Amino acid sequence: MTIEQSLQEFYTKNNLDKDGGENNNFFELKIKPFTFKLPNPEFRKKVIHIHDIQHVLYDCDISWKGESFIAGWEIATGFWKVFPIGILSLSAMGIGLLKNPKEVFRGYTIGINSIGIIDLNMSKKELLQLEVSELRNYIKKEKSKKLNWVTFLFWCLISEFVLLFPLFILLGILSWMF
Repeated sequence: MTIEQSLQEFYTKNNLDKDGGENNNFFELKIKPFTFKLPNPEFRKKVIHIHDIQHVLYDCDISWKGESFIAGWEIATGFWKVFPIGILSLSAMGIGLLKNPKEVFRGYTIGINSIGIIDLNMSKKELLQLEVSELRNYIKKEKSKKLNWVTFLFWCLISEFVLLFPLFILLGILSWMF
């Protein structure tokens, strides 16, 4: 089955638009009991298909369990280097560590032995034409790496900092005012 066919199944299964919302001006972020309607900037529109392909490759839904796995995988593969989308990945990892830490860890440990899809430098059209099994072979690193706990814990701390940064700013402003 091609990536394109698998993505369409994924979108249907998760009640998403045919393009995964790529062309929408807004997207929803659900963190129970809240749903945030956020702008869908161009930088996100350009790479959302890559994020969705990762869901397909690892059979992850769009619950926080699935997003936690994908966030850990993205950070391990270096997706954080793609600014500003990396901020979203770090924030998702921060939320994932609070909601599903085992999935973040599982995603991270698989990610350290994977090449990030974005690093393949393939066009969207090229990616969509690949078979799922082909893409799995492309992203598999030849040499296996062991988990470096210091690096993993570093990314855990950074992700929590990125997630909580707006709260730090708000508290700083409030303490300055009062």
